Amino acid sequence: MGASLRVAESNPDDGAFFLPEQVPMAGIETAGRLCRLEDIPDGGAAAVEVDSASGGFSLILLRDGEAVRAFHNECPHAGRRLDWAPGKFLLKDRVLVCAAHGAAFDAGSGACLGGPCRGQGLVALPVRVEDGEVRLR
Repeated sequence: MGASLRVAESNPDDGAFFLPEQVPMAGIETAGRLCRLEDIPDGGAAAVEVDSASGGFSLILLRDGEAVRAFHNECPHAGRRLDWAPGKFLLKDRVLVCAAHGAAFDAGSGACLGGPCRGQGLVALPVRVEDGEVRLR
């Protein structure tokens, strides 16, 4: 068994938006493997599709070293996916930009930084990195 990596938790006390009722989580195994850490470029993003009994959804996984944050891949402004092509995101200097209308989000907290998403944010989901794998908590 390999060494466990540092875990970056999505924590309601750190300013991340937690609105799990907006994500179809029913029927998901909370320890479900999403991908390997190495599948996400350091400083970059990846999309993963999650199946659940109540419907599937897409997650954005953002990597910073050995830490990963996860957000529902949906802009709160228009309800559209944030990627401009499947799994391709506009991400620079820790700012994630929605390809549809230019809403800008902080990659650490999911908070809206500008654009039509004012007062809203991305829905964070808790993940952990364990033995080189990114998993839902």
